[in-house]
Amino acid sequence: MMKEMKAGQEEMRSGQERLEQEMRSGQDEIKNQIQAHVESQVDEIKIHVDGCIEKIEEEVQYVKGKIDEVESEVQAKIGSFERRISELEDRPNNFQTSPELIYARLTVKPLTFDGQTSNNEQR
Repeated sequence: MMKEMKAGQEEMRSGQERLEQEMRSGQDEIKNQIQAHVESQVDEIKIHVDGCIEKIEEEVQYVKGKIDEVESEVQAKIGSFERRISELEDRPNNFQTSPELIYARLTVKPLTFDGQTSNNEQR
């Protein structure tokens, strides 16, 4: 009877080891499937990110082109203004000034005896 019990125990150990090996094998298979899925997802994300980066780089180049274009326009306008200023500086001041063209300035007098300010236009 002892022999039979030992044989039964040995059979149980052997069966348990077989089950443990199958569990490890199943766990490894699941782990490999998960890893493959994660790697696939990472690759898809990398492709998407690369596409976004390319799109942003294209937009940056477009904006740089617009900046260069506006900068050229501004430089042209500055040149035009400089020429006009130079022409105005070089032009003799031949015209007579009439009293109507003299700039009238508003001045503020100090407080009067009643505590009010008095505004007068002086020419």
